[in-house]
Amino acid sequence: MDITQILLAAQSPDGNLRSAAEGNIKQFQEQNLPNFLLSLSVELSNDERPPESRRLAGIILKNSLDAKDSAKKELLTQQWVSLDHSIKLQIKESLLITLGSSVGDARQTSSQVIAKIASIEIPRREWQDLIAKLLSNMTQPGASVPLKQATLEALGYVCEEIPPEHLEQDQVNAVLTAVVQGMNQTELSSEVRLAAVKALYNALDFAESNFANEMERTFIMKVICDTAVSKEVEIRQAAFECLVAIASTYYVHLDPYMQTIFNLTANAVKGDEEPVALQAVEFWSTICEEEIELQEEYEGSDDANSTVNYRFIEKALPSLVPMLLETLLKQEEDQEQDDNAWNISMSGGTCLGLIARTVGDAIVPLVMPFVEANITKPDWRCREAATFAFGSILDGPSLEKLAPLVQAGLDFLLNTMNDPNSQVKDTTAWTLGRVFELLHSPCSTNPIISNANLPRIMAVLLESSKDVPNVAEKVCGAIYFLAQGYEDAEPASSLLTPYLPNVIAALLTAADRGDMTHVRLRASAYEALNEIVRVSNIPETSSIIGQLLQEIMRRLNLTFDHQIFSSGDKEKQSDLQALLCGVLQCYCT
Repeated sequence: MDITQILLAAQSPDGNLRSAAEGNIKQFQEQNLPNFLLSLSVELSNDERPPESRRLAGIILKNSLDAKDSAKKELLTQQWVSLDHSIKLQIKESLLITLGSSVGDARQTSSQVIAKIASIEIPRREWQDLIAKLLSNMTQPGASVPLKQATLEALGYVCEEIPPEHLEQDQVNAVLTAVVQGMNQTELSSEVRLAAVKALYNALDFAESNFANEMERTFIMKVICDTAVSKEVEIRQAAFECLVAIASTYYVHLDPYMQTIFNLTANAVKGDEEPVALQAVEFWSTICEEEIELQEEYEGSDDANSTVNYRFIEKALPSLVPMLLETLLKQEEDQEQDDNAWNISMSGGTCLGLIARTVGDAIVPLVMPFVEANITKPDWRCREAATFAFGSILDGPSLEKLAPLVQAGLDFLLNTMNDPNSQVKDTTAWTLGRVFELLHSPCSTNPIISNANLPRIMAVLLESSKDVPNVAEKVCGAIYFLAQGYEDAEPASSLLTPYLPNVIAALLTAADRGDMTHVRLRASAYEALNEIVRVSNIPETSSIIGQLLQEIMRRLNLTFDHQIFSSGDKEKQSDLQALLCGVLQCYCT
């Protein structure tokens, strides 16, 4: 059986050839697994074979060792463990040889397969010389750039695959030494340096004792910080990714390096390429998350948390907040078309929100001048950034601090729902939803929503539910939180009762607009209906809710008449049925 020809035929555009080849591969695998795996490894390692057959050989070999399904993964693991030792040895030697291949795909696949085998064998105290063999590639005279690059990739994948406790400390030290040397600015190849930075990222979990040693820690941090100003964008990005991981894993060791890191992140946010700037902002978001967790851990405790919480955010606040506010002005023109897009503006706003949760009231006087200076400017970017900044800081500061600002600004926000720019309206609707979610409570001594402003609020929301789908979706979310805020009111939701017929009609209309392109609008509309039903005062609204339930039943019955031509059609039908049943379930509970 010529494995090369079979692998090539398995990629043929001819369906008959492809089907026959796939059958041959399956038969070979089932009848003689050891030789099948060995043949694949030989194919992968042979530079005289076509790149296409080698690529597929590597993919099949990798898939023969690992699977997402845990039961299948265990089966594949046992199959490998039960192979004859000599066969496994030959396969592993072929893979190590492939690291020096002239074909990039073959090298990378071999690195990944080596890591998969390592994840099986190293915890079983097998292949104990793997790290030593990989490291020897980095030090042998005349080692090629491709070999060094692939070796560093393999080291990174191995560290990613196996738990830290399965490497001895001397092995960890050797790996760290190799990757740090690979990051050295004097290294001629940017490919090697990039592979080294990525390998370090995966090796950081193993470096606990190294970070506990001040001299070793300082050396590692210096190399990373030096690498963060490399001339190559990908290398700078990877270095900042290491800093993000260190912020999460080794927060307690960061204090001596924070001024340097602040300078690096500030320069990256202000002037670097977006992939690098995003990681620089992510560093501060991670610091926020660590400090929020520390605050929650010590809340109500007599322990002085100053010994573990360095309050980096609080100390950096006067410089950090202005830096992040500037990112809000870097919106993309079509940002509203894709709410899942991640860019520097969204990253900056998210970080501002985390800072607000970290420091509370202290962020308000730093953000409000920016809001006031930009909220009425002719440039839509300024207006949107001001609204985004305001909405971002609503979770964290006290109600006493925010209530006067929100009460003063609510009319302005409602007016802004008529802004000529769709992105400004989108962010304003999101901000209104945040106001209702976080600050709206009729039981409060100083409520945000009152009998005086509720008619205007409802009129604006109902009108804006007809807006473009991305705006309407967030308006439905605002209605959801508005209704939720009345859950504990006495009597339950009576204040909403006069508006229910129009609200229900608007939400049903919005749901009908949520077609294949705007499924989130449909989901948001039905979720708002769920909340309306859940908080309604049933004796007072029984006839209104009864009519709604009849309409929901009618819509549910219609779903069974949908034409189903594909699994996608079936999925859409099931999603709609789930939304409709959700409304019925809210009434029943």
